[in-house]
This record gives sequence, C-alpha cells and structure tokens, in this order.
Amino acid sequence: MSLYAKLSQLGITLPPVATPAAAYVPFVQTGNLVFLSGHLAKKDGKVWVGQFGKNMNAEEGKAAARAVAIDLMGTLHAAVGDLNRVKRIVKLMSLVNSTGDFTEQHLVTNGASELIGEVFGDQGAHARSAFGVAQIPLGACVEIELIAEVD
Repeated sequence: MSLYAKLSQLGITLPPVATPAAAYVPFVQTGNLVFLSGHLAKKDGKVWVGQFGKNMNAEEGKAAARAVAIDLMGTLHAAVGDLNRVKRIVKLMSLVNSTGDFTEQHLVTNGASELIGEVFGDQGAHARSAFGVAQIPLGACVEIELIAEVD
C-alpha cells in the first residue's frame, strides 16, 4: 500500500506548509537528509496551548503530538515532492511543555512516533528524544522536529 493510500485510509489529509513565524525556513535538505524545523501542536487551526502537569495529561498530549506528526508529514511532502521518496525517518526530537514534576514526556511523544510508524512502516522506525521544557513559543504544549533520509 502506498503511503498516500495509508494516509487516506487513516482519514488524514496533509496540510500545506505553514509560513514561519520567525527567522527560519520550514525545512533544509543537505545531501540525502531533510531537516524539518520544529512544528507546534495545533488544534482547530490555532496553537494548542497547555502545560503538562498543570492543565493537560499524557493522553491529551498524545493527541497533540499526533497532530504535530500530521503537520510534519505535510512539510516533508512539500520538501521532497513525494513521501514515497523517504527511505527512513531518522529522528524525532520532541519538546513537551511540562511542570517540573511531570515525567511522562515519552508517553506524549508516542502520539507522533506511533503515527509515523503506522504510516511509514519499517522506514518509520526512528531514533527519538523527548524533553520536558519550562515553556514553548506561544505557550504550545508540544513542539517536534524531524530528520528524514530520502533517495
């Protein structure tokens, strides 16, 4: 099954690349690696604001991270023209807006990792970091960046 058929089966429509809100570009390719800038979690078209351990829990976070993964795939599609060119999702780095006593950043980030694995199969198995941070731009609950290898 092609990646686009899998996305369709999951009811996912890839969004267009968001316009950067600061001094950066949404992606950079060097050699066979494509680096995607951090993408903020969005809900209903707006930044998904919240802090884990204060007003959000890990299950909500999983949904937020999954939403970020969809945006990341949209940007990756724009960067390479065809997701079928992706040889490997190399790494995800996740920043989770957390209080000092919240320790389930890995469970939040699973929302993105699980969707990437479901869509890309073996090529979606990736290295990953999940950090708890005191704040993310615009008060977003999650920010994730991605590195992919393409042919």
